[in-house]
Amino acid sequence: MTHSKPPAKQSNSGDIDRFLADVKQTPSLYRTGRGRLLFAMDATASRQPTWDRACQLQGDMFSQTRGLGGLDVQLCFYRGYDEFRISPWHDNADRLLKAMLTVSCLGGHTQIRRVLNHAIAEHQRQAIHALVLVGDCIEEPIDDLCQLAGELGLLGVPVFLFQEGNDINALRGFKQIARLSHGAHCHFDINSPHQLGELLNAVAVYASGGSPALEKMASQSEAVKRLSHQLGKSSL
Repeated sequence: MTHSKPPAKQSNSGDIDRFLADVKQTPSLYRTGRGRLLFAMDATASRQPTWDRACQLQGDMFSQTRGLGGLDVQLCFYRGYDEFRISPWHDNADRLLKAMLTVSCLGGHTQIRRVLNHAIAEHQRQAIHALVLVGDCIEEPIDDLCQLAGELGLLGVPVFLFQEGNDINALRGFKQIARLSHGAHCHFDINSPHQLGELLNAVAVYASGGSPALEKMASQSEAVKRLSHQLGKSSL
């Protein structure tokens, strides 16, 4: 069944200010060595333009973290009827891009619960330092997602939620997930690719080098400065 969606909300400086402020305050010790980032995307039918844009941007996440010890990224996505896929861990942009280019978006309902459950299980095998989720809606019980977000918060795995569009249910749910996991939430405009790119790069830097590396990066970008300022208010 096809559902109509409200028009996409244009990101404003206040949205990004609040997101970047949360990023700065997310609890994080200084780290050395490779960062591990779980990169989750909604691949239901409406998401193809965002998926294509993310394919173009993902390489910068690796280049931004080279001086910090590098980055490993695992891709996971949901689409179609009960389909949830997880890639191997990738340590360079070419391998991740190859994995992403094989995916086409299919209609279906969200499966954010499976993303959060997978993040918990993966962290218990080997620590991950951040979870990014890119999506535009929630079609699951919010209470169930909040329970899992709280578990991730206790484990020290912040969730960074990038929301396209203006779905009010998603807005409320994403904000709660961010707060409970000590992460952050932000709207983005797919028509401004540099905006999504800067936010993805900021979380990659955070995953690899922690808050000190993010604060250093913030001096070079106004968007990242606002992200850095927001992170961690959710822990108050």
